[in-house]
Amino acid sequence: MRRDAGVTGRELAAREGWHESKVTRIEYGKTRPSSEDLRAYCVHCETTEQLPDLLASLHNIDNAYMEWRQLLSAGVKRGQQRYQKLESDTKHLRNYDPQIVPGLLQTAEYAEAKLRRVIEFYQLPDDLDSGVSKRMERQQVLYRREHRFHFVIGEQALYRTVGGSGVMAGQLDRLLSIIGMPRVTFGIVPLAAEALTVVENFMIFDNRLVKVEGHTAELTITQPREIALYGKAFDMLVGQSVVGDEARGLIRRALEARF
Repeated sequence: MRRDAGVTGRELAAREGWHESKVTRIEYGKTRPSSEDLRAYCVHCETTEQLPDLLASLHNIDNAYMEWRQLLSAGVKRGQQRYQKLESDTKHLRNYDPQIVPGLLQTAEYAEAKLRRVIEFYQLPDDLDSGVSKRMERQQVLYRREHRFHFVIGEQALYRTVGGSGVMAGQLDRLLSIIGMPRVTFGIVPLAAEALTVVENFMIFDNRLVKVEGHTAELTITQPREIALYGKAFDMLVGQSVVGDEARGLIRRALEARF
């Protein structure tokens, strides 16, 4: 940013009253800049439009990329507790999952089967019962008046088996009951829909952060421009999704395919 502005490190230091070495330490990652340091760069390089993204990165740098082995080192219950706090503090939650049913909509049996695989795969402490209990407790937020939820899933999630056909039957029945719930919008992107945007599962908490679940780690995105891109992707998926009776039809078709 400084080079693009045609400002030397010496000039920037002189303008701000810094020792020249401070510029070098910041730019080579030896010293973490403060919020005021970032403001100085943006002012002197005439790039104040970049300040919100830079500040968001600074404040979230320690949590932006967290490996599952670290996040879940004490078991899956801890992960459920973290999401419960976020969901309670969020007025408008948007959730997209192309492969499976989102946690807030899962039955206890579906959640148990899914979390058991997580524990086995990542070799975590076995706290399955408490993890499932906490996931079910999280779902109470769906009934709070001041909250709104919009869930979008891929049609393939209706067919991807979690826990066996009996578990899937219960889960699909649960989805049928979700449609029409107050403050909850539920849509399904049909399997044959055009791939306008190909994106991993994510959750948008108001417009302040996005959680993305990768295979090895959880990403926490706080930069406004990145959040806006996830919002744009979600809107595109919403535009392709079916709701109401059309969604019920897809769910019933998936049920009939199993029995």
